Amino acid sequence: MPTPIDIAPARGKLGVLLVGLGAVSTTTIAGVIAIRQGLSSPIGSLTQMGTMRLGKRTEGRSPKISEVVPLATLDDLVFGGWDIFEEDCYSAARTAGVLEQSLLDKVRPELEKIKPWPAVFDQHYVKRLSGPNVKKGKNKRDLAEQVMGDIETFKKDNNLDRVVMIWCGSTEIFALPGEVHQSLKNFERGLEENDPAIASSMIYAYAAIRMGIPYANAAPNLSADIPALMELATHTKSPLAGKDMKTGQTLIKTIIAPGLKARLIGVKGWYSTNILGNRDGEVLDDPESFKTKEETKKSALDYIFQPHLYPELYGDLTHMVRINYYPPRGDNKEGWDNIDIVGWLGYPMQLKINFLCRDSILAAPIVVDTALFLDLARRAGMSGIQEWLSFYFKAPMHAPEVYPEHDLFIQLMKLKNTLRHLQGEELITHLGREYYD
Repeated sequence: MPTPIDIAPARGKLGVLLVGLGAVSTTTIAGVIAIRQGLSSPIGSLTQMGTMRLGKRTEGRSPKISEVVPLATLDDLVFGGWDIFEEDCYSAARTAGVLEQSLLDKVRPELEKIKPWPAVFDQHYVKRLSGPNVKKGKNKRDLAEQVMGDIETFKKDNNLDRVVMIWCGSTEIFALPGEVHQSLKNFERGLEENDPAIASSMIYAYAAIRMGIPYANAAPNLSADIPALMELATHTKSPLAGKDMKTGQTLIKTIIAPGLKARLIGVKGWYSTNILGNRDGEVLDDPESFKTKEETKKSALDYIFQPHLYPELYGDLTHMVRINYYPPRGDNKEGWDNIDIVGWLGYPMQLKINFLCRDSILAAPIVVDTALFLDLARRAGMSGIQEWLSFYFKAPMHAPEVYPEHDLFIQLMKLKNTLRHLQGEELITHLGREYYD
């Protein structure tokens, strides 16, 4: 049998720091409180409801994941965060309009206690938003130190030993890594000099990683996925995950596309359009922010279909993505997909998918799982990119020498095999002859 990894126990409370206390964050926090009070169920959360097969199928061992690895519990979680608006989490949740008022009223006392700290924010990176609750500093290093000060105060006030941070803020404008991102030395000089290539999310990521705190990016913008912050993570042993949570339309793509490829059904075109009316939709109405989102949404099919290996089936695929801001829908997102497929002897067929979903409802369990798994990674001494968490992200972080895995089912296998590895269990290979030879 393999040897289990030494994992520090999950003692005490775990602080979950959320950057941006909007629809996703308040839905997550209110949901956790409701579940703790027995008012609802953690549907969609692998850490809370998922099981994992151990050993051979004949052994009949499929315990819950939380019974296999030492995860923090929902009772252990303490929430805090930053936002450009001054509303407490109860008021912010009402503004977001995701959860029913009757549920919010039942968890109101705890929500009202969570008030946002002033945020690091520059409208240059998110052009469609502005708010009054914003930090001021002499330079970006000063702002990073203020964030670290907030974290220290949060830990002290709540008697916390462990903290994770997740960027749940709005999508920043599209950016590619530049010279300032290539090394930690360059990056820290850029903080001193207010380099415009250092976005707000990078300041949060720097603060977290500098303190050895696990960090995940739930948005598609460039954040911790730059050489400078990867370098810093190797020194401080911070686990990293991201980016862009896989919730609505891309979730469906990473379910449907692997099935089409598995059966070698050709795809000529995949047209995707969305309407949503929440703050995310308003931000994405800006072309520069949409470009960031478009890149993550479009990349999945290229990696799943591997057109360089199957040029006849996928070599001339037309893939188009549209997002339209439509205020009447609020957080109720609707996605349409038209898929033009090709079967035996070249005969054309079509798939039509209409997904009416609630964006924050799908995102909340991902926030919970990411926080708990990153905390597990930190206690297990797993630093840097946590590719095994790619299951949750549209544009999963990965080592530069390999391509990212986008197939949802392979991603889940990677995640569960990582947990088996941590516990010294045999990895599941699904060898086709193990019960028949």
